[in-house]
Amino acid sequence: MKIRTGLITTLILLCFTSMAQTRELSLKECIDIAVKNNLNVKRSELNLQTAQVNLEQSKAGRYPTLNASGNYGFNWGRGIDPTTNQFIDQRINFNSVGASTNLPLIQGLQITNGIKQDKLSLEASRKDLEKAENDISLNTASFYLNVIFNKELMENARFQLESSQQQLDRTRILVESGALPLANKLQLESQVATNEVNLINAQNNLDLALLSLKQALLLPTGQDIDVIIPNVVIDQTEIERTGIEELYNEAATNMPEIQGAELRVQSANVGVDVAKGGIFPTISLSGSMDTRYSDAAQRVDPVTGDFETIPLSTQYDNNFSRGLSANLRIPIFNGFSTRSNIQRSKISLQQAEINKREQENSLYQTIETSYRNAVAAAQTFTASQKQVASLVETLRAVENQYNNGAANFTDYQVASNNLFQARTDLSRAKYDFIFKQKVLEFYQGKPLTF
Repeated sequence: MKIRTGLITTLILLCFTSMAQTRELSLKECIDIAVKNNLNVKRSELNLQTAQVNLEQSKAGRYPTLNASGNYGFNWGRGIDPTTNQFIDQRINFNSVGASTNLPLIQGLQITNGIKQDKLSLEASRKDLEKAENDISLNTASFYLNVIFNKELMENARFQLESSQQQLDRTRILVESGALPLANKLQLESQVATNEVNLINAQNNLDLALLSLKQALLLPTGQDIDVIIPNVVIDQTEIERTGIEELYNEAATNMPEIQGAELRVQSANVGVDVAKGGIFPTISLSGSMDTRYSDAAQRVDPVTGDFETIPLSTQYDNNFSRGLSANLRIPIFNGFSTRSNIQRSKISLQQAEINKREQENSLYQTIETSYRNAVAAAQTFTASQKQVASLVETLRAVENQYNNGAANFTDYQVASNNLFQARTDLSRAKYDFIFKQKVLEFYQGKPLTF
């Protein structure tokens, strides 16, 4: 007895431990986790960072460049003294240091237009990130509703099992009293066993739905999750009040893929101006300074009268030079590179316009399909409700007849199975309608909530 008690206590503790490790999530929490962990979203975030870097680099094109240089080396044999520019025939040690700068003044507006283009590209990348988040949000909502759907199917299977078990209990009493034959009890026992199998299958389908949701969220393997069942309000009149054109106009305003495509058209249009800037002259301002040292540079020591190498600091002071120049560059012939750049930029503009039209067509087709599906789902849901209500009354009548011996087991089994299937179809129709309705609301700019 002590062993059995200890085993029961251990099982209870393990059950509570398992329950404590299960994390219940709302739809919003699931979406937040999926967006945070999804690799496509992370890739879009990196693309956004790259676009930001490109913009900063374009802005830096307005600033002057500054570069330092230096060298150090040896020379043998006949050569030129870098400090005197005279020929010498000896081994020398030399070095030089310098700095140069360049400031663009007029560049055919290429820098200004390049900054404008990169700003538009940055905004387009931001819309790409929103699109990736929207896609994963809809995908997560689908997995989330699938879990709730399978929960309801499991409850239907459990209700079916309980009903058949209750009928079996009543039949046993009637069989024992001689009111019904033994075959009725055996047939109901078979029905109960079938319903137990249905419940097991429903539980397995629920576990698989939870697993699919967890995998979509990229949660650790050992993390058990469950979902919070929301209070879903079904409003079929909302669809009837809206039309396809109205839905599309709202979606075209709200959906980031349309906004991103438009931004890329604008960016490509500016890209044409950038390329055209290559045909104009450019003016820049350059400056430089440098100095050098060579151990071949010598002077007479005023004390000893001997020759000595001029010190490094003295040579640096004596050889220090500065330069400032204005540079004009007039493009005349560059292998048609400028013309080719303009042609490529115009082709890129046409491609961006085609992509925008594709996005608009795809969105319209999605809206039209989603609307038709939602209308059909609403009609199916209404019909399923009527079917379930009718089959509930049918089963109640057949069950009374069966208990009174006026109906056989086959009639009862058919009525019971028909009701179970109708409830399954109703659940499927309900969540199918809910998801399609939420998709339409999402395209209208409404958040994915229940």
